[in-house]
Amino acid sequence: MENRVALIAGSTGLIGSQLLELLLEDNFYSKVIALSRKPLSISHTKLEIVLVEASELKNHRDLKADDVFCCLGTTIRQAKTKEAFRKVDFEYPVELARLLKVNGANQFLMVTALGADKHSKIFYNRVKGEVEDAISETGFTAIHIFRPSLLVGPRKEPRSGEDAAKVVYKIFCFLIPNKYKGIESIKVARAMVSFARENKPGKFIHESDELQGF
Repeated sequence: MENRVALIAGSTGLIGSQLLELLLEDNFYSKVIALSRKPLSISHTKLEIVLVEASELKNHRDLKADDVFCCLGTTIRQAKTKEAFRKVDFEYPVELARLLKVNGANQFLMVTALGADKHSKIFYNRVKGEVEDAISETGFTAIHIFRPSLLVGPRKEPRSGEDAAKVVYKIFCFLIPNKYKGIESIKVARAMVSFARENKPGKFIHESDELQGF
């Protein structure tokens, strides 16, 4: 077992919950720190749960890890306002990155979305692109950005729009290029662990078609 520490933010979400299980099973990490707003139902000898609201990250200056996995994200519908959405999808990930970088973290691995572009006229895509840009300036030895298409997996909260899109994807799957096909969330989680294990310096953007291979 490597003497390496992973920290995950967003461990109760679709990708995050699966990623947490993979990290706990992986001997590459001797300890896994999960930031969560509420107690988790999972327990493990390697797991340390830190209960914290994202807005209170600044009060946890002692957080340290080698690799940081950021699965924070919401929808405008859930957030209610654009301002609240931006807090979750831009401000909190950037604050997390800066805090852990100061404390010696080497790698930052983050989920954004297909179509992320800071110049996009679509608010959602623009914020995703802006957070990618901001994270890239934080000075990590390695930055991995994952841009999945429509996620397929065991969501705890159904999203009617996504459910309808999944039906369309299923019917017309053979016509849709790999980059735009729905992708199982576990594939994204596996890819995050795989690239973290490589521990290769640089900035890498992984589009959805690449992630389909996991």
